[in-house]
Amino acid sequence: MGAVYQAEDTRLAGRLTALKEIRFAADANEEERAEQRQQFQREASILARLDHPALPKVSDFFSEGSRDFLVMDYVPGYDLRLIIEQHIRQDRHIPENDLLTWAEQLAEALIFLHTQGILHRDIKPANIKLTPDERIKLVDFGLVKVLEADEESETITVVQGRGSLHYTPLEQYGDDTAHTDARSDIYSFGATLYHLATNKAPVEAKQRFLNPRSLADPCHLNAALSERTAQAILWAMAMHPDDRPTDVAQFRNALLKAEDPLPRRVQPGLRAASLGQSILVLYDPDLARGNVVLALLAMLLLIAAIIVTFFSPPL
Repeated sequence: MGAVYQAEDTRLAGRLTALKEIRFAADANEEERAEQRQQFQREASILARLDHPALPKVSDFFSEGSRDFLVMDYVPGYDLRLIIEQHIRQDRHIPENDLLTWAEQLAEALIFLHTQGILHRDIKPANIKLTPDERIKLVDFGLVKVLEADEESETITVVQGRGSLHYTPLEQYGDDTAHTDARSDIYSFGATLYHLATNKAPVEAKQRFLNPRSLADPCHLNAALSERTAQAILWAMAMHPDDRPTDVAQFRNALLKAEDPLPRRVQPGLRAASLGQSILVLYDPDLARGNVVLALLAMLLLIAAIIVTFFSPPL
């Protein structure tokens, strides 16, 4: 747990910073505190080397008693969660052009992070700020993971946590030994855009696992949303990682480049695929289309049988 303060740098007059305070769990023992502090220092070192317009710059970290602090650039503006709430009060949706402009900036930030071998793991509207000059900033890195350069591309937790459930893919529900990769961030990215486009937080992945048809089509919640944007969002939110875009660049192109092909429409449905030890129900358009054809044939045969029974001459 922690808190974030706006602070003033007393050595550089007029410079405002964001001061992130990390608080240890009250029941943590000395060994756990030492491990968490080491993780915090590793997070600070990782973030300090990042330099991108959509990311706040980390300039320092220090400890004071039992608390650790991270010093980073202060980012003015409002987070996207507040902007969603504002549009809900006004009974309107965020314009799709604005949505896609923000999505493009966020995609560039995630492409940069992933090329640095870093996963964010907690993308959600509350962690994205819109500055007064209409720039996007991804501001919270408390659940960042580092991709180790080994054969299995396993991930190591820097600061423990599982993210916010409405935006968290199913593979991230497990403990910290669970495998996550860039496609996990893509799911959270898509879920964030779903909320921005519809004014409604998406159904949690666990509920979708139990009821594959529980996620409403974005176009049903926002009639002004284009079919292409809705399809791209649902593609990113596919339950199984293998059914999502392979990387953020592919998802960005699906959103922004009309000439790039999209997969067939993603809907809850019939195909089963494994994810670790879970079985997820996903959509297979070929099977669904086949079932429709069989149903039509059965109906035609039934009609033919009725006609033969009632209108044919007696034998």
